[in-house]
Amino acid sequence: MKLGIVGLPNVGKSTLFNSITEAGAESANYPFCTIDPNVGVVDVPDERLTLLAKLSNSKKIVPASIEFYDIAGLVKGASKGEGLGNKFLSHIREVDAIVEVVRCFEDENIVHVDGSIDPIRDIETIDLELIFSDLEMLEKRVSALEKKAKAEKELREELEVMKKVLSVLEEGKSARSLDLSDEEKTILKSYNLLSTKPIIYCANVNEDDVNDYSKNKYVQKVIEYAKDQGSEVVVICARIEEELTGLDEEDKKEYLETMGLKESGLNRLIKSCYSLLGLMSFLTTGEMETRAWTIKKGTTAVNAAGKIHSDIQRGFIRAETINYKDLLAEGSLVKAKEKGLVRLEGKDYIMQDGDVVLFRFNV
Repeated sequence: MKLGIVGLPNVGKSTLFNSITEAGAESANYPFCTIDPNVGVVDVPDERLTLLAKLSNSKKIVPASIEFYDIAGLVKGASKGEGLGNKFLSHIREVDAIVEVVRCFEDENIVHVDGSIDPIRDIETIDLELIFSDLEMLEKRVSALEKKAKAEKELREELEVMKKVLSVLEEGKSARSLDLSDEEKTILKSYNLLSTKPIIYCANVNEDDVNDYSKNKYVQKVIEYAKDQGSEVVVICARIEEELTGLDEEDKKEYLETMGLKESGLNRLIKSCYSLLGLMSFLTTGEMETRAWTIKKGTTAVNAAGKIHSDIQRGFIRAETINYKDLLAEGSLVKAKEKGLVRLEGKDYIMQDGDVVLFRFNV
């Protein structure tokens, strides 16, 4: 899973990236500090893996991972080349979802590029730049399609979908706002439009508000806005996440407790990403390794097998499946089988979050 962290300059974007990836991207109090996208790979926290690895005496644990792309601060006119222009807009096209960092704190020592704190204005600035970039690309594509569609009938349906999207973009609305059929969505997917990307709004607050943001007027505005958009909101304090950097798990837990927090902002952000993108994990465990595999909810057993290797998918016979809680409760796969808790599932079985699976195959 790839996530692009975007936002206006000086909203805490790179500070957040540094703290959650410990990748050491440059961070400073001036615009356009980030030019090329910094990339950091983050392990997805999953306590199930530790428990299963202990049960199986696994030599290693391989958690699921997320790639975070820290993309340069956007400004008005970015789609037309202002600031760093399309240099970084092109990077956003490669991600699965956008994490939009929105400044919801006041600090006279950190300048705002527009001179005042207004999260909804900031969100709309970024949304418009994404729309303008899509608009420019689609105008060229539609013009080319119109010529080809006269001779190639199979392109006419694609052309109609593109015209529908184009009309919405021209109204200043994102492509996400369109109610499209599954077939139309499939056609649109190949275009990788910026304004179709799911968005998580990451409201960056100060230390005093992270535990109780009910009185933070900026956060409340973002929550209301996101509700209308069908987007997720995660309230986070980039400074606290920065403080957690480098601490071991025990010290992190102790620090979070002193702040009155149950978990880090990173954990909450990851959960929101999984929820927004409709993702879950199935698990495999044995002496060699215990591993988490990320798949879409609704994935069949045979397609989940392909996540591990194409040969397993091609030669799929069955999936020996048990819920991780049942396996842990019994203490071993042998005992679980004796109690009939291990199910034999076929190709069309819909995988469930927390399934521990052994795929049988023959090629």
